[in-house]
Amino acid sequence: MSVIPDYENESLSFEKRAADLVSKMTIEEKVSQLVFNASPVSRLGIPSYNWWNEALHGVARAGVATVFPQAIALAATFDEDLVHDVADIISTEGRAKYHEFQREGDRGIYKGLTFWSPNINIFRDPRWGRGHETYGEDPYLTGRLGVAFIKGLQGDDDKYLKAAACAKHYAVHSGPENERHEFNAVVSQKDLRETYLPAFKDCVKEAGVESVMGAYNRTNDEPCCGSKTLLQEILRDEWGFKGHVVSDCWAVCDFHKHHMVTKTAPESAALALANGCDLNCGNTFPNLLLALEEGLITESIIDKAVFRLMVTRMKLGMFDKCDNVPYDSIPYEKNDCEEHRRFNRNVSQKTMVLLKNEDNLLPVSRDRIKSIAVIGPNADSRTALEGNYCGTASRYVTVLEGIRNAVSNEARVYYAQGCHLYRDKVEGLGEEKERFAEAVSAAKKADLTVICLGLDASIEGEEGDASNEYASGDKRDLKLPGLQQQLLEAVNDVGKPVVLVLLSGSALAVKWADENVAAIIQAWYPGAEGGNAVASLIFGDISPSGRLPVTFYNSTEELPDFKDYSMKNRTYRYMEKAALYPFGYGLSFTSFEYSDISINKKRIKPGENIECSIKLSNTGKMESEETVQLYLEDIEASVSVPAWSLLGVKKVLLKPGAKKLVEFNVTPRQMALIDNDGKAVIEPGMFRIYIGGSQPDKRSWELTGNTIKSIEFEVTGETSVELEY
Repeated sequence: MSVIPDYENESLSFEKRAADLVSKMTIEEKVSQLVFNASPVSRLGIPSYNWWNEALHGVARAGVATVFPQAIALAATFDEDLVHDVADIISTEGRAKYHEFQREGDRGIYKGLTFWSPNINIFRDPRWGRGHETYGEDPYLTGRLGVAFIKGLQGDDDKYLKAAACAKHYAVHSGPENERHEFNAVVSQKDLRETYLPAFKDCVKEAGVESVMGAYNRTNDEPCCGSKTLLQEILRDEWGFKGHVVSDCWAVCDFHKHHMVTKTAPESAALALANGCDLNCGNTFPNLLLALEEGLITESIIDKAVFRLMVTRMKLGMFDKCDNVPYDSIPYEKNDCEEHRRFNRNVSQKTMVLLKNEDNLLPVSRDRIKSIAVIGPNADSRTALEGNYCGTASRYVTVLEGIRNAVSNEARVYYAQGCHLYRDKVEGLGEEKERFAEAVSAAKKADLTVICLGLDASIEGEEGDASNEYASGDKRDLKLPGLQQQLLEAVNDVGKPVVLVLLSGSALAVKWADENVAAIIQAWYPGAEGGNAVASLIFGDISPSGRLPVTFYNSTEELPDFKDYSMKNRTYRYMEKAALYPFGYGLSFTSFEYSDISINKKRIKPGENIECSIKLSNTGKMESEETVQLYLEDIEASVSVPAWSLLGVKKVLLKPGAKKLVEFNVTPRQMALIDNDGKAVIEPGMFRIYIGGSQPDKRSWELTGNTIKSIEFEVTGETSVELEY
């Protein structure tokens, strides 16, 4: 009877099996495993594997899959359970596609089970082109949704991972895109711990994320993919991270080409590996063989990295019998199935944010509409549905198509593009404003105009992916591009009711529209079912419940320098002027009343929780979800702190006349401030809790007419108490 080697023995732990496997490899074989396109080691039964795959809002870049709304749109739901379920479907489709590809012998890029998602960077500046990949500007919301996405993606089996998630880009990364390969993000310890690290910590310590991706930039002089501070001292030593670290793509060669912290490729590879980067997306790590010869690295450090990578592959069941891995039985038919498409439509509906609704223009009665004009460069655009890092939907529904689907056969739908997304003409030989007359005529002949403006991922995205005509993916300013503002004014001047639908992944300064247009919908990049979702809001099939996960500013001029990573005057927590539309804001088709706010104690000792509750009533005429938000203000802090911080969210569905008691728990760690040394400290003093449908700022009150309920409590004691960060 032959004895199988330990690495093939499924009764042993993955760690023991991986250690045995690594011990049997030559040094050349080990190094071949440290790049994203890992080579096969046939004598040991290791097939080739490409680690690079994407799943930001659906299985990406590998053919047909469900294309969900972009990440920033998912953030607008403020709904952890929904994001978890989205990720669960993504990993189901990822498994279905992976096993089908394996059966066909396709082991190429974008075909694996290691998904480099989610992007949990803080969207600190609305000009950043990749902000739509994130969950917005708030650390708490980003952490909650990041944890939910990772748990949904990785599954709940006690032994195996459904897929491997990756929290990126670690850390302090958010533009400018055209300098990311050489930029040094200088950040205080306070901002680092208060804003930039909390979501990563949540994803590591609570969600058990399998992988972390280092960023391109330097943080406080250290390249992130070779930072001893970030990768070793914080990620592994402080947070206890056990998974693997992957570099951003070709980030390691930036060490000697752009950051100038090393002189040669072997030095760069050695620096990254020694400080905890295990996998190279790029081609620098093969130089580890030279680094070993030059004494820059030891074989034991190489072994450690290969060990971590093999553990991940084993957790995914890649070395085990298919019958023993529960996720191996997911059939290909689950990919892009009708059930997933229906769910996607529901998700898209929940992402919609109603920004303005003058005189209750919306919802519109289908019976009263005999003609409708659908105008604008994003009205019939599939690109505006997708966002970046997307798959290919088998069926797309643009806003134009969604409205056509929604109205009766007798209603006339006029369509006009109006203008190009950002150029001054559509046709090469055309004249400026060549499509304006058609748009104005359509508006004149219609009872209602829906004008679809904004951006798409061709001009708002990643350096290298986005059009070079538009600032390497970043936005120069917050204005509507090209002729869109002029088109909006021309159509609005017709005098018919106008609904402005903004399709974008970030905030736009639409102050003129706020002052002049009757209704405004922020639709984001709403996924393949986006047009149906927009139509369902316009015609009242659903009541909007989305909330802004980012601040909409009045103008570009009030923003700090894009390259300044200080949080001063950034985001709702630190901004000094009133917003156009605040973080957490969004309107509904019904009305809610908050009453009877209470807490379990008025005075507590450091280390005690506060339990709080409020009664929520649907006082309107339509069933709707409400996004209940809890904010905490530290009234007597000894250092600069946020004006208030989001620390709790509950999604509550109520029928008209229904009531519900909504409960929250505020923990000691949430009461702690971050001092100037980056330490978490609870100080004695007064705190104020706010609960309502928005944050407690004056602008939200002006827009909604709703006063946020508040209640105070005191933390007693003579001295401050330091907590674990």
